[in-house]
Amino acid sequence: MVPSQLKGPVLSLFRIVVGLLFLLHGAASIFGILGGNPATGGAVPFGTWPGWWAALIQLVCGALVLVGLGTRPAALLASGSMAYAYFVVHQPHGLLPLGNGGELAALFCWTFLLVAVLGPGPWALDALLSRRRGEPADATPAPRASVPA
Repeated sequence: MVPSQLKGPVLSLFRIVVGLLFLLHGAASIFGILGGNPATGGAVPFGTWPGWWAALIQLVCGALVLVGLGTRPAALLASGSMAYAYFVVHQPHGLLPLGNGGELAALFCWTFLLVAVLGPGPWALDALLSRRRGEPADATPAPRASVPA
């Protein structure tokens, strides 16, 4: 079992890495950098549906999740966009992700759903802002210590 003092930092590092990967994926598609869009190798034409808009969601939500600002709504939007990508783009080519090329969409979808549920962790702008306002950093109650009988 993971010691309780590691849960917050590990969750924060998980969020940071996933946010960075998503941001870079969106930047590659919008700006044609880092190898460009995986399908074309270049930038997605401005405003095209759904590719350019998906890349914009990846860029913006990835940045928000990376820094931990508006983390839960950004992660939920990112998760939904990846669910859309899986079911609309990949799933028609086969039932399972390994057969239809949708592994990354499925992984991002479930990863961002996890971040939306668990929150950003302590190393986030959301946590910093809530501390400055005097609010609790997380609305979930702390686990109760078990008392031996």
